[in-house]
Formats: sequence, C-alpha cells, structure tokens
Amino acid sequence: MSEESEIERIATVLEDSTARTILTETSQEPMSANTLSERCDVSKPTVYRRLEELRECGLLVERTKLDTDRGHHRSVYATNLDRITVELRDGELRLQIDRREDIADRFTRLIEGI
Repeated sequence: MSEESEIERIATVLEDSTARTILTETSQEPMSANTLSERCDVSKPTVYRRLEELRECGLLVERTKLDTDRGHHRSVYATNLDRITVELRDGELRLQIDRREDIADRFTRLIEGI
C-alpha cells in the first residue's frame, strides 16, 4: 500500500466520530463491544464495523479476556495508538504511526531474537 493511500485510509477512519470515541475510550482501558456501543451511543453493528476498520489500520488490538463470573471468555478492544504524525516534506506527505507495544508482544520479540 502506498503512503498516500495509507494516509487517505487512516484519515477516512479518523473522520468518523464513533471511531475517534472508540480510540479515546479504549486508551484508558480495554472495553467490550457492548460497552463501546453504550459509550458511543450507537448500535452494536456500527461499533463492530468501526472496530474492524480500526484493527485493519493497525490502530486497535483485540484481546481475549476471561470472564470468571460466567466461566467463559470475551473479546475486549484496546488502542495501541500512541501518535500519528503527518509531515509535508519535499513536496510529499509522510505518515508516521507510533504504536504502543504490548508486554506480551515485547516478550515474543525478545524470544524470537534469541
């Protein structure tokens, strides 16, 4: 994917207020789609569409959380976005996305590097 098309794709996703709310809400703590639907005041299908778009752009991660009360697991979502920078240099737009790295991912990278 070219840098220009990636900029357009991310800009399109971030243009949506529900996507922005999902990012801000999940930056504090991982949340389920049901909770996000309530916080965003939109339907669950809308939340699921935005979650998928944010995941495809690499701005959100899905995790599995054990629900000890009910004895099963559920998906929760958290942003891994730290910062997006768009620069104009030498007549070109350049995109830089700084992502948070999960401790489990860091450990895996360390082990793979050995």
